[in-house]
Amino acid sequence: MIEFRNVAFSIGDHMILLNVSFLVTRGQTRVILGPSGSGKSTVLRLLMGLWQPDSGNILVNGEDITQVPAERMREIRRSMGIVFQQGALFDSMTVGENVGYTLLEDKHSEDEIEAAVEKYLKMVGLDPGLRDRMPDELSGGMQRRVAIARALAARNPEILLYDEPTTGLDPQSAERITDLIVHLREAMGKTSIMVTHDIADAFKVGDRITVLDRGVVVFEGTPAELNDAKDPFIEEFLAPFRKAIDAANSREECEPGMQRPATAPPRPQPGGSP
Repeated sequence: MIEFRNVAFSIGDHMILLNVSFLVTRGQTRVILGPSGSGKSTVLRLLMGLWQPDSGNILVNGEDITQVPAERMREIRRSMGIVFQQGALFDSMTVGENVGYTLLEDKHSEDEIEAAVEKYLKMVGLDPGLRDRMPDELSGGMQRRVAIARALAARNPEILLYDEPTTGLDPQSAERITDLIVHLREAMGKTSIMVTHDIADAFKVGDRITVLDRGVVVFEGTPAELNDAKDPFIEEFLAPFRKAIDAANSREECEPGMQRPATAPPRPQPGGSP
């Protein structure tokens, strides 16, 4: 459904991507993983036709978007929904106006927009009663879910693109977002690409993972294959994640033998000693 074939892109003399290739089949989630500055977000900009590659081919449903005129590219882009970093909601618009923005541009009726806003807010696990709230009245995780609702409401796209969707969120909010991404794939068959530097998110969400290092693909495969990879860069990149898992496992192994007090310590009494 989506394919990059030996795609290269540079800005001036600075190479951003070199010979990047991967395939995303229908209903699959592809994760583009790597450290900051590795060229991950560039993949999304090229796929949306915002930038043109120096060489290579980018196919969407078998059509090479590097060869199509601007008008056709706009039509192809309409099949994609994008969730930007930090959500990128319009802060001067209500939640409902954000979700229904594309439908308003497409001149849908007020009743159609209201129905869509309610439908997609429910779909991402939000109360439709939030439609009149302003974005700054919501938590970061709720704002991110509104952004996903907006992407879905934009012509119910068959392709969803996520650019660092959990960055800046607390662990519980991040988990809700990744749960939602998995649900949209499994329940609705959405094809998606998620760009992230978060290893845990990549393992949870990705059917297949592409790892970039300074614009070059250093790994392509399943999460299980990534976990077993012996490439020096991969091992170094995964090391903090693996150490955290090992530390948690070590604590679990130690806890059964730990001495615990039989009763809780007495509480201090107001105005006196414990």
